[in-house]
Amino acid sequence: MKSFIEDKCFIIAELSANHGGSIEVAKETIRAAKRAGADAIKLQTYTADTMTMDVKNDYFIIDKGTTWDGQYLYDLYLKAFTPWEWHKELFDLAKQQGLVCFSSPFDFSAVDFLEELNTPIYKVASFEITDIPLIKYIAAKNKPIIISTGIATIEDIELAIQTCKEAGNENVTILKCTSAYPASLEDTNLLTIPDIVERFGVNSGLSDHTLGIEAPMIAAAMGAKVIEKHFILDKSVGGPDAHFSLDENEFKQMVDAVRLAEKMMGKVDYEMTRKKKKSREFSRSLFVVTDVKKGEIVTQENIRSIRPGFGMHPKYYETVLGKTFNGAFKKGTPLHSDLIEEFQE
Repeated sequence: MKSFIEDKCFIIAELSANHGGSIEVAKETIRAAKRAGADAIKLQTYTADTMTMDVKNDYFIIDKGTTWDGQYLYDLYLKAFTPWEWHKELFDLAKQQGLVCFSSPFDFSAVDFLEELNTPIYKVASFEITDIPLIKYIAAKNKPIIISTGIATIEDIELAIQTCKEAGNENVTILKCTSAYPASLEDTNLLTIPDIVERFGVNSGLSDHTLGIEAPMIAAAMGAKVIEKHFILDKSVGGPDAHFSLDENEFKQMVDAVRLAEKMMGKVDYEMTRKKKKSREFSRSLFVVTDVKKGEIVTQENIRSIRPGFGMHPKYYETVLGKTFNGAFKKGTPLHSDLIEEFQE
């Protein structure tokens, strides 16, 4: 089972409902995602009937302080779903564009359908992290799994990872996710990303619902291996997710910021490069600071630790005090062991 995780952050453009019911918009969105620097495009594979029931009672109406409040779940998903008959064309186009294309399935039939398309990765959405039978079914396909944590407790995350491992699948990536649309920067809690790595022993990343690009950039600096962000061709397309999605220019800025963060983080490096060695010439070292005669005592008045760095290391300062010069030396002469009687560094 090949992992998609590499040295650089894997950046996913989430198509979601941002197609406005048009396959041509969906296709152009994929092309735009490539232009913006995404590594992958992600779909969502469901129908209103596989997601919920067409029931109009209080259990099925949204009232959680979101922009979707007042709508019934069935009606929202009926507007937002990506028709299954589009999937093959979208998968094929993404491959032609050099993008990885995969999806979030929401029931067993969607998994079976995505297997027919040979999806390379599976994504488990935030609200499905408690659907253990679905996770078990996905894990058994022996492909990399990305799971968002959104609503999850530590116990939920542990159980999801355990379920994957018991199915023989250890290729699991857990994404920190704040299930608010949009999410506030104060609720992002990016310190969770390295904690996920340490606590659960898996790769980690960020599924981001904030409005800007700051969170992904900082997440990359904190070791995120995956960044997922909702992507829209043009916000005038509208739709349920448009208000917290990035357009092509914004997404490109995010990608550039993430790549810059990766360059800045670099690697742990204590190597003495040629550039560092050259810069050390401006460090401090011991110099003769007054004209001295042969046999004169080395004192605080005739040597000092100053810039530049062509003399002895300042650590020898107290050691050389009280010794004698073996010759006459001019002010500004770098102090070395061969200037002092019977002294070796």
